[in-house]
Amino acid sequence: MKKNIFFFFQITLLFLCRLVSAAESQKPNLLFIITDQQRFDALAKAGVYPFLKTPNLDRIANEGAWFTNAYAPCAVCAPSRTSILTGQTIENHGVKTNDLAYNNSVEASSFDQVLSVNGYYCEYWGKFHSPIHLADAYQEFAYTINNNGRYTLADYARYKALLNDSVPEALPENNQFIDPTFFRKIYTPTPIDMRFDKSEDYRRIRTDNGKEMDISQPDCHGRLEIPSEFSLTRYQTQCGIEGIKRAAQQNKPFSITVSYFFPHAPMLPTLPWSEMYDLEAMPIPPSIHDPMENTPYEKSNSRLHMPEYRDKDKIRYMMQAYFGLVSEIDSCVGALLNELNKNGFSENTLVIFTSDHGEMLGSHGMREKNVFYEESSHIPLLIWSPQKINPVKVDAYVSLIDLFPTIMDYLAVESEPRDGQSLRDLIEANETDHGNFVVTEWDYNGPGQPNYMVVSDGWKLLTSYGNETSNTHALYNLIADPYEMNNLIGTNPKAADYATEAEVLRKYLVEWLEKSNSKRTEDIRNREIIAGHVPTSVSFGKSTHSPNLKVTPSVAFNYINVENNVNKTTAIFNVEGKKIAEFISSAGKNTIDIKNWNPGLYIVSSPNEASVKFLKK
Repeated sequence: MKKNIFFFFQITLLFLCRLVSAAESQKPNLLFIITDQQRFDALAKAGVYPFLKTPNLDRIANEGAWFTNAYAPCAVCAPSRTSILTGQTIENHGVKTNDLAYNNSVEASSFDQVLSVNGYYCEYWGKFHSPIHLADAYQEFAYTINNNGRYTLADYARYKALLNDSVPEALPENNQFIDPTFFRKIYTPTPIDMRFDKSEDYRRIRTDNGKEMDISQPDCHGRLEIPSEFSLTRYQTQCGIEGIKRAAQQNKPFSITVSYFFPHAPMLPTLPWSEMYDLEAMPIPPSIHDPMENTPYEKSNSRLHMPEYRDKDKIRYMMQAYFGLVSEIDSCVGALLNELNKNGFSENTLVIFTSDHGEMLGSHGMREKNVFYEESSHIPLLIWSPQKINPVKVDAYVSLIDLFPTIMDYLAVESEPRDGQSLRDLIEANETDHGNFVVTEWDYNGPGQPNYMVVSDGWKLLTSYGNETSNTHALYNLIADPYEMNNLIGTNPKAADYATEAEVLRKYLVEWLEKSNSKRTEDIRNREIIAGHVPTSVSFGKSTHSPNLKVTPSVAFNYINVENNVNKTTAIFNVEGKKIAEFISSAGKNTIDIKNWNPGLYIVSSPNEASVKFLKK
């Protein structure tokens, strides 16, 4: 009898274990795909470039959530990537520069570290560029560290070995060079290349002090002379495919990241991608000849020393290579999706596609990123999950710091709160305050450049936290001036006319700083943005006399949000005392359309509460 009971207990325990294992394996998986330096409009779905072909990314956008107003936390690699991994602001995780990617001071865990603790099988392939201790959740992951404390990933070392074994050494022919910055292989330069029609040892000379400039990755443009099957993008894709195959052998859910190096410089696609697009079809950026007056970015990205990025004929070569690299990535994304499907993972996998920041691509006569212009900071974001996400276009303003809590939300994994906020309410069109505005940071060189960008309702404000700088403020109306060539404040003699718009955006920024416990909150609250002008015409936020009533106008004054913490009748009057609107305030936010109201001062009133005023321009 005892033996029978013991045998029954063993069978029951085994059955329960298998049930738990099956339940674990049915948890949603994650495929996280990130590119480097892909701007928001480098996507056929965006409709900006009719020639561009990205059918696989378009499929994700058409079948999932396409975010049209997603922004990088910071317009440079390591700060942005660390924010994506941790869900923290740049200030809070401390990786303010690329060099700090080799500093292991980040205390927060990455989303994959949290997933690993919760039973996920995790792999990461491709560019990392964040503090390396954030990678300790990954299988098949290795690296070496040199004497300067910089790491090299093992998969990159394996790729270089593969390249050396598969592509024989050869001497460059006429007008060919060895790429000295990354591949160390022959490439055929195009006219925008710094050394085109020059010698291999040619170096650029600064126009201000006559000093020689080092050659760097963004100086190299052309066609990489290696077979396409050995391209870095193909290699990184194959690593991801092998990772999916390994994940299929696990009795647990997985999180796999494929982090593409391209379309980051050097702009060196292989055939056929280098020739995919007609050179003459490449459009000239409308701001390429921007005189850059009244802007904090006149000297940014060494633009004064690099006239080729203001040359409408040469910039086409850069665009041709860039979009070729994007289309190669798209084809490889298709291969990853096919592998998911082959292994039966498509229906139960959350797929996220994004990029760490954008690329100027000749806009404002610049290359690279590092600035708050749209081309640099506005990026693609696509989220796909057949079981959980219906096709939707989301126009709300969001940041990539929102991805950490979004992943936790959709994968049903608990984690401590981060600075970001889940995007699920926006995807499902639930009532939420999230998405009214977005903030991007930049603290690479202190307050001598704009440190913050805040965007809302088609308006953009740039400002810094330092009182000693006066050339760091800019305000752009992105609807009337989508290429950001007309700064409405700064040295504009009519800057005071835009004090209301600047003040609304500043208050959004202060709200964001308070939420993230920033030490810069009071600096921004008290900062003089328009010289000699202290804005007083807009009053919103919690009234000192009425803690229950809050009125927030949109920047363009198309609507106001009225928040009343109790259920009361709320009325809006003009200055003549005429009642313009009345409604029963539910506890929460009420959005009132004021687009067709006349300009002027309005008073929002609720019984037993002090009134709140706002000015419609």
